[in-house]
Amino acid sequence: MSTEPVPGASSGSPEPVAEALAEPVAEPVVVVAAALCDQGRLLAARRSAPEELAGRWELPGGKMEPGESAEQALVRELREELGVEAAPVERIPGEWPLKPGYVLQVWTALLVSGEPRPLEDHDALRWLAPHETGAVDWLDPDRPAVAEAVRRLREEAGGGAHG
Repeated sequence: MSTEPVPGASSGSPEPVAEALAEPVAEPVVVVAAALCDQGRLLAARRSAPEELAGRWELPGGKMEPGESAEQALVRELREELGVEAAPVERIPGEWPLKPGYVLQVWTALLVSGEPRPLEDHDALRWLAPHETGAVDWLDPDRPAVAEAVRRLREEAGGGAHG
């Protein structure tokens, strides 16, 4: 049996192969965010940029750098964006798509020291009690993690909805 191609035997066009080669499947860039908790409250950060996100609220964080663990990235990002030291506690199950090629992973974290200040990418911060989290316009990818963080805060407070 010959392994040489038979002239004219190809019935398909080369586009699908070319497309597959042009767009290799790459691991998505992981953006880590903190459900930063202190005294039974969750920190919300209002975006100042880019324009399409400005004015909406998110859990603070940023991109993992090469060689960093998610926990290391979270500590670094909170130091850079808010000027605080935080301790990651546990990853909230799930992963949420952001712009193409980016995914969001969220960790619960505790404030260790410092008072959060909007140093980068944000123009306002708010500590929200569980019953107040609906008062801000969260970015869509953050909403499931916020809901889970609120559930955990309420659980820690003994199930109180006003905690």
